[in-house]
Amino acid sequence: MRNVLAPLYPEPSFFEPAASMPRYSGPLLTHAVADGLLAARDAGAATWNGSFDLGMSNDDVTLHAEAWAWRGQCHPYPAKLKDRTIYYQDGKDFTPVSRYAGSLIKLVPTQWDTPTFEIDGIKMLPTSKESPLDDARRKVALVQPRGKIILDTCGGLGYFAACCLDADVAQIHSFEKNADVLWLRTLNPWSPDPDAPSSSGRLQLTHADVTAAILDIPDTSVDALLHDPPRFGIAGELYSQSFYDQLARVLRRGGRLFHYTGSPNKLTSGRDVPREVQKRLEKAGFKAELALDGVLGTRR
Repeated sequence: MRNVLAPLYPEPSFFEPAASMPRYSGPLLTHAVADGLLAARDAGAATWNGSFDLGMSNDDVTLHAEAWAWRGQCHPYPAKLKDRTIYYQDGKDFTPVSRYAGSLIKLVPTQWDTPTFEIDGIKMLPTSKESPLDDARRKVALVQPRGKIILDTCGGLGYFAACCLDADVAQIHSFEKNADVLWLRTLNPWSPDPDAPSSSGRLQLTHADVTAAILDIPDTSVDALLHDPPRFGIAGELYSQSFYDQLARVLRRGGRLFHYTGSPNKLTSGRDVPREVQKRLEKAGFKAELALDGVLGTRR
């Protein structure tokens, strides 16, 4: 009988975990939080209560003339902050959580506290109707993760992984190609930490391109798949027949796949991406149907 708590891949593993980067533990500010903090100071208040970790908790802070104290550390008051931007303390100042290396990658606040992220202004996660974490939870539920080994092809901020951990997954192996997205995860308190006690060693995060890495994953070695690629125009290789054939190869018979596609407008794009994905998955060996804003497949 397979030991589902054992590593998914034999040792020595082709897949090396993403280099461990220290998690940021300082305050995170948004325009709204900074306004509240400054208004309390200007009103002469001695303390103010707010969230400095994007809504995960609320704390009282002590207000002084030139600085404010949070969790035993003093911080400078921020200058005027922009909307739709999250700031962290980098040295002496508060700096946007963003990087530019060919593309601008940015952590973006939402009305739900849980942030999304953008690449060159394109929102990577749906947030119009519910938080990106709740959206991920509904999708993850379709593959019934409890007790399973799951391959998460495009880890992003890790919300699929977080929901799998909450649902008592046996093991989830996430791949993320973009180093700057991995950096965003170290500043986002909603992103799961593979090294945290709550993960219990069940989350493996690998910095790699899954289209290449999947070639070394053994046949029928995973119980379920989560595939949340960028849009087709950005990463067409993640929608290719050859990649779907590889997904079918590594998934056991009867295993489920959820493939996010979004709902691109056929009138403007000229394509019906969900239906195209459905047909390619069926050709690869899945029974596939449209579900939520993507395609649900079952390996035949």
